[in-house]
Amino acid sequence: MLTLSCPYCGVQCDETELAAGGEAHLKRYGPESSPEEFESYLFVRENPKGVHLERWRHAHGCGKWFHAARCTMTLEVFGTYPAQTLAPPQELVEKILAKRPGWTWREFGQSDMEGAQA
Repeated sequence: MLTLSCPYCGVQCDETELAAGGEAHLKRYGPESSPEEFESYLFVRENPKGVHLERWRHAHGCGKWFHAARCTMTLEVFGTYPAQTLAPPQELVEKILAKRPGWTWREFGQSDMEGAQA
């Protein structure tokens, strides 16, 4: 069973207390967007075999949205963080890279680490 820690209230939640919200860190387009941008927002998603960044809601608890990094193959959870962030915390990226060298996901991953170390 999948267990995540809510970064707001600190409760360890199993998946029955949570509502999945899909992929995290999507660029959302406004009403002035082109049809291609809107189509991309609605239908184009990462679906990796491995570490994935996702949105979750603590539905039967504090009710807040948060993000989680987990492996889709093993259900290993690397960590959770508030939904109001534009990118995963650096320490979470480092934790993922320590176990999965070379990991990348959209704009986060190895290139992030190289820029941070320069």
